[in-house]
Amino acid sequence: ARYDLVIVGMGSAGLVAAEFAARLGLRVAAVESDRIGGDCLWTGCVPSKTLLAAARAAHTMRTAERHGLPAVEPEIDHARVWRRIREVQQEIASTDDSPERYEAMGVQLVRGRARLAGPHAVAVEGRTLETRFVLLCTGSRPAVPELPGLAEAGFETSESVFELEAPPASWVVIGGGPIGTELAQGFRRLGMDVSLLQRGTRLLPRDEPELTQRLADRLRDEGVDVQLETSVERVEVSNGKKVVYGREGRWEADGLLVAAGRTPAIAGLGLEEVGVRAGARGVEVDAHLRTSVPSIYAVGDVAGRYLFTHSAAAEAGVALRNMFFPGKDKPAELVPWCTFTDPELAHAGLTVSEARERYGKDAEAATIELTRSDRARAEAETEGRIVLALRKDKIVGAHILAPSAGELIHELVLAIRKGIRLRKLFELVHVYPTISTSISMLAGEAAVENALRYRRLVRKESA
Repeated sequence: ARYDLVIVGMGSAGLVAAEFAARLGLRVAAVESDRIGGDCLWTGCVPSKTLLAAARAAHTMRTAERHGLPAVEPEIDHARVWRRIREVQQEIASTDDSPERYEAMGVQLVRGRARLAGPHAVAVEGRTLETRFVLLCTGSRPAVPELPGLAEAGFETSESVFELEAPPASWVVIGGGPIGTELAQGFRRLGMDVSLLQRGTRLLPRDEPELTQRLADRLRDEGVDVQLETSVERVEVSNGKKVVYGREGRWEADGLLVAAGRTPAIAGLGLEEVGVRAGARGVEVDAHLRTSVPSIYAVGDVAGRYLFTHSAAAEAGVALRNMFFPGKDKPAELVPWCTFTDPELAHAGLTVSEARERYGKDAEAATIELTRSDRARAEAETEGRIVLALRKDKIVGAHILAPSAGELIHELVLAIRKGIRLRKLFELVHVYPTISTSISMLAGEAAVENALRYRRLVRKESA
């Protein structure tokens, strides 16, 4: 049978594409060599957020005096926490991400490793699927640095750490990006000793510098040994411990987690044979997510634009729209993200320094501390800040260090996308008391400053 679409990879992008295509009445086949659900379900978002939820509960018990309650040191059964991670995964795998759900839609699931056999053909375990279009969404894998002794010592990545029956009592984490930073805090709150090694001058180098510094201080206050500007040179095993050596010192622990970035999953796809160009970041795509072969599209991590579940899903929708509808659309360039530490750190658009580099004297910053938020005071969560990058009062960047920052950022993403001035957000009545009231307060200050420019027009009582 000839298909309208063959999807290679049933992770975040593939799931969205399969459902969209099936609802359009298209003939769809989806090829998957592993478990349906991809990294998000099995090695990324779902297991890590489940772990962080347990870690937050433990931290709340430990710091209950903030709420006028006696502090309690929790009795933590790590194996039980890891079992709950698998229970949540299985719940999703048996419902929203179940193979039966997609088969009921009319999607033909094909198990095995896919290889491009031509512009309109995909080979799977000796079978060839003929198709009008191919969508590559094979994702990415953890990048493993070439360190002497690393393989011999043994290590975990995001692909293996949640498969453990129970975690070790202590960790050295290599890499201060989102995965390393989140898990370092989570491990520590669950009672494990943690050293977090980052090569750069700060954690989360793509985020607003001032807020990443505050977050690093928070992790240190909670007992994480945060080491910046650290060059890891080799790994050894000594007395049963994994020992990481660098120019700046040595760190040892029972477990070693490598969280040093991602690499596109393109091996074995047969890209070169059919003329699909690829580079270090992954499969090269044009402004419409089409590869160098017009019938083959690529989205998500494998295309290297933004390595996020939500971006992959959005790109999948754009790719299908471009395949099967008249005209062409482009994927969003404004993609927010959030690192789910506590407090969370959310990001959209330009940082303040990026705005100043781009717009010069027209750029400015607007900030507000959570200490001014009544809800943050009530929740004993005043450690945080909202930072906006402005160009002549229009919001061009938004950065939030706060509880639920990932929920708060969307209002500001819309403002950036629509070119809305900060003061116009004051016209939107925000619910009180919420953390988002702080956005309204910032907008209110901008509105007052604008009004003061016209104070000469204020009607005064005549003498």
